[in-house]
Amino acid sequence: MFESDVSEVEQRASTGALPGWSQVDELLHEAHRRYAGLDEGTVADYIPVLAEADPSLFGLSLVETDGGAHHAGDAQTAFSIQSISKAFVFALVCDEIGHELVHERVGVNNTGLPFNSVIALELNDGSPMNPMVNAGAIATTGLVAGGSLEERWERIRSGLSRFAGRELALDHEVLRSESETNHRNQAIARLLQSYGRLDDDPADVVDLYTRQCSLAVTAEDLAVMGATLADGGVNPITGDQVVSAEVSRDTLAVLASCGMYERSGEWLYEIGLPAKSGVTGGIVAIVPGKGAIGAYAPRLDPAGNSVRGQRACAFLSRALGLNLFASLAHSNSGGAS
Repeated sequence: MFESDVSEVEQRASTGALPGWSQVDELLHEAHRRYAGLDEGTVADYIPVLAEADPSLFGLSLVETDGGAHHAGDAQTAFSIQSISKAFVFALVCDEIGHELVHERVGVNNTGLPFNSVIALELNDGSPMNPMVNAGAIATTGLVAGGSLEERWERIRSGLSRFAGRELALDHEVLRSESETNHRNQAIARLLQSYGRLDDDPADVVDLYTRQCSLAVTAEDLAVMGATLADGGVNPITGDQVVSAEVSRDTLAVLASCGMYERSGEWLYEIGLPAKSGVTGGIVAIVPGKGAIGAYAPRLDPAGNSVRGQRACAFLSRALGLNLFASLAHSNSGGAS
């Protein structure tokens, strides 16, 4: 609603810079050392295969927009991307069909309710409200173009692979386990259809959504994917322009308000970064113009966010000066004139 007022004004940004490479590397390893022994939280088990995750795993990665990469712990351990995929499929769809249509069909406001809430849909006349909850993500996946189910799937898989800078593959065991237990998502898709929010067969859309959640990634992949959004849609490793700078901006705005579910306000207050979590224990936190943090630790808090990952991101936000809302008083010795 505000775009038309400022469309002719040149956009400017001044986001500063990270400290030197060695200091970033040292602080990333310090974050890992601090929280590797933290045993709060529980591993997700509502999808049977997820309960098999090793709760001791903990990986951190930070990738800078110039391609510099820092890793600690289990940063190359693979896990299914789950809900973190929502952010990147949203970006791909916005890049393909435009900001306004996605806004109209999906929305961008926080529901204040759990990620798989059906009540939120009913309370808002069928509006999914935002693309980071399951209803909104299913509606977003339903907007992916293609002449067949497999063509649409390849658009999603190849698009997320471009974000990661490498070919991502399905974890077939996770896909099977999720497909056998995703009854709630099937119900949400049917409800979306009843409100006119899905144009295609709900079963096909849920199949696509389940596949995108079952792609295998690492903490390093998440950091590269996040750094792509941090650098105006350009992958810092491959140089590929995956999505436009405008789409990157819009995606980060949605993540800031909705990416950590009903805890998004607390996250923004304490850490001050756009971020997205997943129930396997992944987190991606993005610092526009600087880079992104990828974290993996399977123990979750009651909202479904990685306990160690959150603590590590909070430490790095403070130690590296990443909080978007932090500033120092401006010194003006000359005073007002």
